Amino acid sequence: MKQPPDRPNSSNNLAEVIQAISDSPGVYLMKEASGKIIYVGKAINLQKRVASYFQRQVTHSAKTAIMVARVADIETVVTASEKEALILESNLIKRYRPRYNVVLKDDKRYPSIRIDINAPYPKIEIVRKTPKDGAVYFGPFSSAHAVRQTVKLINKMFPLRKCSDRTLNHRTRPCIHHQMGQCLAPCCLTVDAKVYRGLVKEVILFLKGHTPELIKRVRRLMLKASTEQEYETAAALRDRMVALEKTIERQVTVTTDFLDRDVIGISGNSDFRLVTVMTLRRGFLQGVRHFEIIHAAPEKGELVAQFLVQYYQQTHEIPVEVLVPELPEDNSLLEETLSEWRLRRVRVRQPQRGEKRRLLEMAESNSENILRERLQKATRESAVLEALKRRLRLDRLPARIECFDNSNLAGTNPVSAMVVFVNGRPHKAGYRHYTIRTVSSPDDYASMAEVLFRRYGKLGPSNPEPDLLLVDGGKGQLNIAVAVMDQLGLTGRFAIAGIAKKDVEKEEIEDKIYLPNRTNPINLGADGRLLLLLQQIRDEAHRFAVTFQRKQRNRKMMKSSLDGVAGVGPKRKRLLMKHFGSLKKIRAATVDELSGLPGINATMAEAIKQALT
Repeated sequence: MKQPPDRPNSSNNLAEVIQAISDSPGVYLMKEASGKIIYVGKAINLQKRVASYFQRQVTHSAKTAIMVARVADIETVVTASEKEALILESNLIKRYRPRYNVVLKDDKRYPSIRIDINAPYPKIEIVRKTPKDGAVYFGPFSSAHAVRQTVKLINKMFPLRKCSDRTLNHRTRPCIHHQMGQCLAPCCLTVDAKVYRGLVKEVILFLKGHTPELIKRVRRLMLKASTEQEYETAAALRDRMVALEKTIERQVTVTTDFLDRDVIGISGNSDFRLVTVMTLRRGFLQGVRHFEIIHAAPEKGELVAQFLVQYYQQTHEIPVEVLVPELPEDNSLLEETLSEWRLRRVRVRQPQRGEKRRLLEMAESNSENILRERLQKATRESAVLEALKRRLRLDRLPARIECFDNSNLAGTNPVSAMVVFVNGRPHKAGYRHYTIRTVSSPDDYASMAEVLFRRYGKLGPSNPEPDLLLVDGGKGQLNIAVAVMDQLGLTGRFAIAGIAKKDVEKEEIEDKIYLPNRTNPINLGADGRLLLLLQQIRDEAHRFAVTFQRKQRNRKMMKSSLDGVAGVGPKRKRLLMKHFGSLKKIRAATVDELSGLPGINATMAEAIKQALT
């Protein structure tokens, strides 16, 4: 298939370009003068659809009119069918992230539940990635805490294995979970594969929301075991049935037809929309998720189509019905595509009355409430930054604040860390670690100077300058930062401040904020939110630095401790650290757990334990 070129042909007259467009189905890419793609759309007739944007008699929304005015060139990709165009449109939106399209963030940061049904003895895992590997996935879920609680509940009710594949293959005796009745111990004992598969099937039913059917199944098995005088099995099944009945009592029933469906609510305007997805399974409300859509030009119906295609490309579970506030023009194509992905008929509906309309109003009400809360929170955060700007007498709003902190242990393993806060919130993608290279003795000032030179000596698009540089320390660290900026020629480019802890011996009651060319700390006034924000940033930098320093120290300690163990070289040291995460956990591991790793036998595991004791 033809792929769009990276740069537009700016010499073409736009009218001539439109005239030459094919009337076949396909995808069109609108570009501004710089060549940047600002919108991707699909059409069953490319020429007719593209020409409609530029017809004077057609009235567009204000946002679409602004977008059309910026178009300098148009590229098209012809496809074999409208369905192929729909999928290509979604893929190109993800690739180019155009300003005026609906662009969803990937769900990689959200947890999902994974069950590898192809494994001999499947287990339940919490994962962040959901590849097409034959496993069964549930999610993604917006709350990691809720996922952990769900898995904890499942582990109590269903005695599936908890150990890793490596441990399963090398364990010599059952673990404590088996002793507590929460694992059948397939690692060591003979477990009927059919019985185990039955448990896995029950877990899947539970996660799909089919709890009433599951209760009936467990009750039937309990009565059968009791009839056959297998009383211990019957008692275990009775306890599982009671736990399931208590679980279903806590669930919220919102429909009477017990269908699997998603309900979409949309609030806001074309500058900022919030899309809410209410997930209902078997009539029970399982969860609510919210997606922020910024600068989306499409009308509500087009937004619905772009959102649903991207959303269901990310998830592994498509319901039989989706309720939306407005149907897209090509709703039949959308239904056909979703049905093909699900391998069963999927309907997209806009209810006008009755129970389904009530569900739609519930989703829209949820969306409006969350939008209101987020806007109020953004307003509060903006007010804090405005007040901080006034108190520190800054030239501009401190939207991006970077903070540095150094860490060492008795002068050894010196490191530094930088954290970034954008609009008052942590921006973890901007966090950086630094291993001190040029300072061998415990010199906090020299370490701070080295790190600041490394950070601000290479400003650019990937290393933007902050609005405020905050250093952890008093006037000494602040003066170092000022001197470094002078040497780099960055004086006056952005503000610099230092934050020092209160001196308890001097009966100081709060931390102090220092600015350049001022002897005394600045008074932040009665608004406690200002100091609280700066303290939060400082504490986050300290946490980040200490965590990194501890990891570095653990690596060096492990390296020196295991140097004398025969057969344990750099590769096996990395394996141990990667598997257990810290020297403390390696030291606490049993011989069985150590020998469960590839390349480590029982003799080597004993030697490792001896070396770390």
